[in-house]
Amino acid sequence: MNPEKDFSPLTPSIVRALNDKLYEKRKVAALEIEKLVREFVAQNSTAQIKHVILILSQEFALSQHPHSRKGGLIGLAACSIALGKDSGLYLKELIEPVLTCFNDADSRLRYYACEALYNIVKVARGSVLPHFNVLFDGLSKLAADPDPNVKSGSELLDRLLKDIVTESNKFDLISFIPLLRERIYSNNQYARQFIISWILVLESVPDINLLDYLPEILDGLFQILGDNSKEIRKMCEVALGEFLKEIKKNPSSVKFAEMANILVIHCQASDDLIQLTAMCWMREFIQLAGRVMLPYSSGILTAVLPCLSYDDRKKRILAVANVCNQSLMKLVIPEDDEVADEGKPGLASLPTDTDQEESLSKQEGVSGGCLDTSGDSNFSSTSVFMPASAERLQVTLNLDGIVQVLDCHLHDAGAGMMTRIAVLKWLYHLYIKTPRKMFRHTDSLFPILLKTLSDESDEGGVHLPCCAKGSMECSPTTPTMNSYFYKFMINLLKRFSSERKLLETRGAFIIRQLCLLLNAENIFHSMADILLREEDLKFASTMVHTLNTILLTSSELFQLRNQLKDLKTPESRNLFCCLYRSWCHNPVTTVSLCFLTQNYKHAYDLIQKFGDLEVTVDFLIEVDKLVQLIECPIFTYLRLQLLDVKSNPFLIRALYGLLMLLPQSSAFQLLSHRLQCVPNPELMQAAAAAHSIYSKVSLIQHKRAGRMLAKRICWIIRKH
Repeated sequence: MNPEKDFSPLTPSIVRALNDKLYEKRKVAALEIEKLVREFVAQNSTAQIKHVILILSQEFALSQHPHSRKGGLIGLAACSIALGKDSGLYLKELIEPVLTCFNDADSRLRYYACEALYNIVKVARGSVLPHFNVLFDGLSKLAADPDPNVKSGSELLDRLLKDIVTESNKFDLISFIPLLRERIYSNNQYARQFIISWILVLESVPDINLLDYLPEILDGLFQILGDNSKEIRKMCEVALGEFLKEIKKNPSSVKFAEMANILVIHCQASDDLIQLTAMCWMREFIQLAGRVMLPYSSGILTAVLPCLSYDDRKKRILAVANVCNQSLMKLVIPEDDEVADEGKPGLASLPTDTDQEESLSKQEGVSGGCLDTSGDSNFSSTSVFMPASAERLQVTLNLDGIVQVLDCHLHDAGAGMMTRIAVLKWLYHLYIKTPRKMFRHTDSLFPILLKTLSDESDEGGVHLPCCAKGSMECSPTTPTMNSYFYKFMINLLKRFSSERKLLETRGAFIIRQLCLLLNAENIFHSMADILLREEDLKFASTMVHTLNTILLTSSELFQLRNQLKDLKTPESRNLFCCLYRSWCHNPVTTVSLCFLTQNYKHAYDLIQKFGDLEVTVDFLIEVDKLVQLIECPIFTYLRLQLLDVKSNPFLIRALYGLLMLLPQSSAFQLLSHRLQCVPNPELMQAAAAAHSIYSKVSLIQHKRAGRMLAKRICWIIRKH
């Protein structure tokens, strides 16, 4: 520093003391400066005050000499103390040089700068709020300072500034948010802790509505939630919990749409706490905002569906994901299909439980910690956000995006079983609620749905026919058997033909499920018609045998069996003719169909033809199985008809024909014992004759007794 330079109104002694390396001497100089400034204040000499501050800033605080900088800092603090309530008029000149010293390499100087700023802020109080951003920026750097003394000093200043903000109603939140948004992405633990502490403070101030600006900082908060420090994670968890409570209290002021994609991203986080917290938020958003969330359905499903296959290690995430999935599904309503072709947005409305599939599993919630992961599965009882104007929001269901996500998960070989089941439920739900929109996706979905038949899970087999039902029922014409129904049957039989193991292990199960959901008569009629043109005769025989076993044994086909048993209607006779033509691929199944329809003479004629066939082991096995079926409850009526030998001679002959085909086996013994129970026709005729004679004798006896009684009465009359 140039000793010949004029520093007036500062005296040479003050200047020397400010440049001294001893703190005590610098403090004495500060007291002199304070006294000098007070005099200027009393004289209302603004120019002199600014000149003193300028000298202390330029010549001392920003000097190249460290001791001069220290002297300048304590001198500026002294000026602030002397100015008192008037310090607000000079805050820019007082604060800027001090903040510059925050970046000094000397930790002691950074500490003195922190001390000086503390004194300046303490005097100015609320007047510093217009300069809050620069103060916050400087403090955020000191929060991560490696020197413990500097950090301790910054914490004192931080608490003072928080007190001022809490007390004041003039805090400029709008200008602060950009800085907060920038600083919230800091990777330094101490800086993150500093940021979270300020968010908690601002959230607690009634006059500051930080919720309006939550979309600006929500992403950063979730990133901080993944910090390695347990303390920081806990602080961030508390902050997010407070925001969520506020959202539940004031849903009408929440910008749900602006935060939806942020939650979608963090619902896919690898960190369990981040994912669980984001999923809890997503659950609340869906239930509070309702159909406002529909445009983000594809992203939500991308995040939620994989979570449905989590095991017990992530059961809390699984529970919340289930609630999200079910709640989102309920938002799709028939009205979403009405405007599909016009390209107009649908109306946001209250979710209801009307017409929901009872097969959808009830979700369970798990609560723990400060996060409420329970959720209310009864979505209809949840308050749903509606705009204050009572006007319904215009929302659009992005069905193409949803179907793309669902199709992607079906194609993903690594997708878990519960995820794939949820996808199938979604497809079924969409086909039921938005059939016109979904009709356009049927061609692209059919191949993968058919491929899903090969899934080893029975659950997948249960829900796939549901999707097939939906896709076939959504045809605009919807005839008894529309083109998609027939196309489905053709492709199903092709898959059975190419995957014989699928037919053996799951064929019967799949067909029975289809019969439960669709018209069983149409299924058998269409399959029989398709098999009639099957070139692979061995497969046709196997398939007919499978269909015949299902027809004769499945409880789902009770009505169809009764319809075929009587053949009273033209429809039943037409079905029999259709089945018969295809059943001829397998001789034994043809006989069993004749038994079912009580065409015993034709069954006998067919068995007579068996002598011309090559009797193989497989053929005998099928005859053996037919004998076993005859002993089942389904053929009870047939066994009872054996009592009427006279009316059913061809039934008995047909059974004897089967007996003659069989080798000496258990089936032979079984049928032989059954036929031994058939009454002897001669004995039956003898019994009938004896009954006739007895009746005649009884009549004669009655006539004789009558004549004797009449004679007795006449004798009595004559005597009297």
